[in-house]
Amino acid sequence: MTVTCFIRYQIDPFQREAFKRYAETWGRIIPRCGGNLIGYFLPHEGSNDVAWGLIGFDDMAAYERYRSVLKDDADGRSNFELAQSLRFILREERTWLEDVGATRDVARQVTP
Repeated sequence: MTVTCFIRYQIDPFQREAFKRYAETWGRIIPRCGGNLIGYFLPHEGSNDVAWGLIGFDDMAAYERYRSVLKDDADGRSNFELAQSLRFILREERTWLEDVGATRDVARQVTP
C-alpha cells in the first residue's frame, strides 16, 4: 500500500519567499533520504497563509526508514533550524492518506 504524507502549513504570508526557499531545499533532501517528493505548493489565489507539502512512501515502514536517515542528514537539520529561527511556519499539520493508485499521475487526454 502506497501512502502519502499530506502536510498543511500555516505560514507567515510576509515570509512567503523564505518558505519557498525552505521547500526548494527539501527538494534536494527528501529524495536523497528515501521519500518520493510529490511537491510543495504555495498559495496563489485565495488564502495567502496556507501551503502544502506531499511526500509519498511505499508503506509506513519506508517512512520510518526515511525518518531515521533524515535525522542524521546535516542539510535536513539545517533546514529545520532555519524554519525555527525565521519562524515563517506558524503551524504544521500532517495527515496520512492511502493512495488510490489508478488515479495517481493520470495525464490529461485533451491537448491545449
